[in-house]
Amino acid sequence: MPTPSIQRSDTISLPLVITLAATMMLGPFSLDTYLPAFPAIAVDLGVSSQAVAVSVSVYVFALAIGQLIGGPLSDKLGRKQVLMVGLLIFAFASALLATLHTLPHFLIGRALQAIGAGWVLVSVPALVRDRISGQEAAKLFSFLGLILVVAPGIAPSIGSLLLKIGHWSGIFVFMAVYAVLMIPLLIKIVFSEPPLPRPVEKVPGSIIQRYVAVFKNRTALAYIAWQVGAFSVMMVFITHSSFIYQDHFGQSADAFAIMFAANIAAMFCCNLVNRALLARCFSSLHILQLATGLQGIGLVALTLAAVFAWPVWVFLPAMMITIGAHGALSPNIQACYMEHFAQNSGTAAALLGACQFGGAGLLSALSGLLPHTLLSVVLAMVACGLLAQCFMWRSVWRGRRMNGS
Repeated sequence: MPTPSIQRSDTISLPLVITLAATMMLGPFSLDTYLPAFPAIAVDLGVSSQAVAVSVSVYVFALAIGQLIGGPLSDKLGRKQVLMVGLLIFAFASALLATLHTLPHFLIGRALQAIGAGWVLVSVPALVRDRISGQEAAKLFSFLGLILVVAPGIAPSIGSLLLKIGHWSGIFVFMAVYAVLMIPLLIKIVFSEPPLPRPVEKVPGSIIQRYVAVFKNRTALAYIAWQVGAFSVMMVFITHSSFIYQDHFGQSADAFAIMFAANIAAMFCCNLVNRALLARCFSSLHILQLATGLQGIGLVALTLAAVFAWPVWVFLPAMMITIGAHGALSPNIQACYMEHFAQNSGTAAALLGACQFGGAGLLSALSGLLPHTLLSVVLAMVACGLLAQCFMWRSVWRGRRMNGS
């Protein structure tokens, strides 16, 4: 039987939290760091920037597949084995991407990179659920999110800096080095504890049986659809962010990085508010409802900005509200969802992550088929947001019905 990774307790050390957050930063780094390099990559590959943007959807789909495979494996083999192999796959694929010069090979490299990232990302929520639950888990997910939102904000700036000092391939070399450096850090801080007398219970069964057990919990499945809708809003924005700010509003690469970071700053602020509310004993579900409502307000403002052709300095705050709400959305959805799975937590995390990235990847890819205008992009975001709004109002209605009864 694999050695348990972390013992359940009421506390978790700050170095451990930071290490887990740094591990999860692989996701936004691999997704956002190369965004400013789209024009340079397109020139080298002999394609358009729009063709390079396909790599975002390919990465997101492969990330979903990686999580679907990695989650059950982490339940069966242990968190450490799956996490370390995932980092090695990610590092190898990142180094390989630095040497590729055709679009098909580049897309294959991104898919392989995403498989490794999926194995890494799915392990972290399971590690958290192995140790704590309830309100404490919500606080920890929020703290992880607080550190994690820094990554998408600085990732495009890192990409711009690496482009200034060298070739775009240096961005992928940076990713490879980052993944390799995480291995000794994880071994020292996360997996250094000796075998414990109270191991996390592992339920026998095949991958299919584990997923069947997760699918039987219909209450938890509602949070998956909620996350798909809310996260898709952000994915559509990420996919079209270069077009919005650089093409439509005519901003430079440096200005694009700053405006992109402004959205992350809004997420950071929402995450701080989320932590403050949790500390005052607000439930994760109530905060989740408020954050979803805030995202809806931002989407209305974005629609008005696109219809009436408002300037970028008015458009940007509306986008900051829309994307910023995710700073409170994601950690509370994770907390509410994972609370239902004391067993098969890796498989449950895999299903949430796979549906989140797979659904968002599909919706963002479909948004690319629409006319390439600002209004089309905004309406695609609104359509995704409506899914989250439906589940938000559904939860409000169910809560009132239960209180009334």
